[in-house]
Order: sequence, then structure tokens, then C-alpha cells
Amino acid sequence: MLSMLRTAKIGVVASSVAFVTHQTFCADEALKANLKAEIKKHIINKKANACPMAMRIAWHSAGTFDKSDGSGGTNGGTMRFEPERSDGANNGLHIIHDMLLPIKKKYPQVSYGDLWALAGSVAVEFAGGPTIPFEMGRIDVTDAEVSKGSKNTSANGGRCPVVAIPPNGRLPDASQGAEHLRQVFGRMGFSDREIVALSGGHTLGRCHSVRSGFDGPWTKNILKFNNDYFKNLMFQDWKPRQWSGPIQYSNEDNSLMMLPTDIAIKTDPIFNKIALEYANNQNKFFEDFKLAYAKLMCLGCPSAAIPKEVKNMVDQTGGQKDMSLLFREHVMHGSFERAQQCVGNGANVHEIEVGSARSALHKAAFWNHTHIVPWLLNDCHLDPNLLDYNGDTALHDVARF
Repeated sequence: MLSMLRTAKIGVVASSVAFVTHQTFCADEALKANLKAEIKKHIINKKANACPMAMRIAWHSAGTFDKSDGSGGTNGGTMRFEPERSDGANNGLHIIHDMLLPIKKKYPQVSYGDLWALAGSVAVEFAGGPTIPFEMGRIDVTDAEVSKGSKNTSANGGRCPVVAIPPNGRLPDASQGAEHLRQVFGRMGFSDREIVALSGGHTLGRCHSVRSGFDGPWTKNILKFNNDYFKNLMFQDWKPRQWSGPIQYSNEDNSLMMLPTDIAIKTDPIFNKIALEYANNQNKFFEDFKLAYAKLMCLGCPSAAIPKEVKNMVDQTGGQKDMSLLFREHVMHGSFERAQQCVGNGANVHEIEVGSARSALHKAAFWNHTHIVPWLLNDCHLDPNLLDYNGDTALHDVARF
């Protein structure tokens, strides 16, 4: 490692840094207002009302998040790539992609990640639900940044991320029960109350057998966001539907349906109490859904995209540590793949630790992680001349041991 760092021109103070990492695009309120108007025009018109599908694309984009490594979520707009693009759970979402595409063309500076998440958030409001706190700042990954098993990342403009597209199977399986719900939502950092609140999103839309295999609506008005889903679930009787499709449940007159995961909300003793509370109190449902959905939309995103209303909630899950901080931690522990994933999720590789002024290179050198140093120097272009709080470069740290 000593020779590696010496050949990095130690002692030559770098000139002004022209190297640019991911730039977070922070839209002002005027732009958000313009985007909101454009989204409404494109998803609610004489041809269609696509609010349920707009909420679905945002949900499915966000629902891939894994707090263990920060992968997945709305950041990156990764649904444009395989295998996420052809995940069976995303059947039919190409329709809403196409409906929102003119907005992307009009505002090319807005990422797909921001556009899809914003569309899903304002769709709730358009349908009569609560206003979802929302901030922009998601960063789309490019073709060059998508990992296809290669660790050669120097050809992508110096941004050096290797991005792992979320594998299929991270979204909830509607044929499962309460344990499955806790496993999937727990992976993202959600509590039981948040699981039930987010399940209330079924108040919008319906199932289509040609897409999910299930068929039918949860409520009488599939375009109205309210607490009817919980009223129907808790106050009506449900029995297995007799048909050739997968197991689902019907009410007495067969006009409505519930999925096995919905019935699990009713039969699980903890979920049941929360669902009954929402059935009796729409304001409480709106209050909890607003924050849970806002949190869902920003998991795995740069800090700029986390609304102040949920910043503490996100931090408490442990799933949305600042990506730059998480990057330095993974480097310090020699976890190469996880460090690469953090960069792909928006980490600023040049950010230094507050208080110690130490970079990721300092940490890799101090703990003798020789397998990561070449990547930090050659691909991420970290400055080997950077001095920490004690006046030490990374080479100084290595030389002491």
C-alpha cells in the first residue's frame, strides 16, 4: 500500500478540483408547482384518470429498498433497466411511463426518479387524499453506471459507481400473510402501524387479472382516496372466491375483493387494532399515511430528497443513513461491493468526515484495506494529499503501522 500511495504523487497539492461527482438537482417550489400541473394534465383528462397507476409506479419504484445496504428505492430511476423493468409485479406500468414521458421531455433536468415519485405523491392528493410532503433531488443512473458484473468503472465519466438494479422479488407478494408483510416492510424499516397505513393505498384502483392475476376492486369508488378500504375490510364479511384464478376473497354480493395480504391485516391481532382505528377515523389514517408514504418515497435517496417532516423518521429506521457517511463506513470495514452500491445511490466520494476531516481514503489506508485503495485512487479520484485534523495524509497513517 505504501508504494501505491507514493505513486499517487504524494506532496503535490492538487489544483482546483474540476472533478464532479453526482450533482443533486434541487428544484424550487415554482418548478414543483409546474410539474404538479403537468402531471395532473397528463394523468387526469378525458381519456383516462390514471391516479391509481401513478401511485402504483411510485410505490413499486420505492418498494425495492433494502435498508441493509441502501440499494433500491426511488433514487436512480432503476425501473428503466432489467431485471426490474420486466418484473411481473410491474406488469402494465409501461402505460404510466408513456403518459409521463412528455413531461420528462419538457423538463429534461428532472430525473425519472423524481418524476415518478412526485406523480405518485400528487396522485394521492388529486384523488382526495392528504398532501404528501415531497422534495426533489433523486439522481438517475445511466447505462454506463449499471452493473453487469464488471468492476471496471473508469469509463463512466469519473463518477465511479457500480449500480446494482434491484432483483425481482422485493415487492410484496399478495398471496402471502402477515409474516410476509412484516418481512418485506421490515426490510425497508417500517413499523406495524406504517405497514397498515401503507396498505390503505388499496383504497385507490383495482386488480386486473391480466396483470397481477387477481381481479376486482377494493372499494366502490376506485378513484377516491378515503378510508373506505378499511371500512370494507373490517365491517364486511369475506369468503374465498370460487373461480379459476389465485386465492382471493369476495364480499357477500361479490362486488368487492380482498387479497390474502388484506385479510392478514384483519386477522393479525396487532394489524387488526390499527386497521379498526383507521376504519373509524379517516383523519388519523390520512395523518399516518401521509408520513409513511413520504418516508417510503425517500428511502435510499440523497439527503436533499428527504422532506423535513420525515427526516427524523427516516434516520430512526437505520435504512437511510446519509449515503456519503455509509460509503465511508463500508470503506473503513473493507466492504468493497457495499461501498460501490453507496456511490451508485448518490454518495459523494469526496465528502470528508465532520470533526476529523478524514476521507474514505484515510479510512481504507488506516485499516489496511489494500483491495479498495486502487479503486479509491484510480476510479474515484480521491485526493491522496488531503490532510486530516492531525495534518496526516493517508500515507502517514499507513507509515505509522
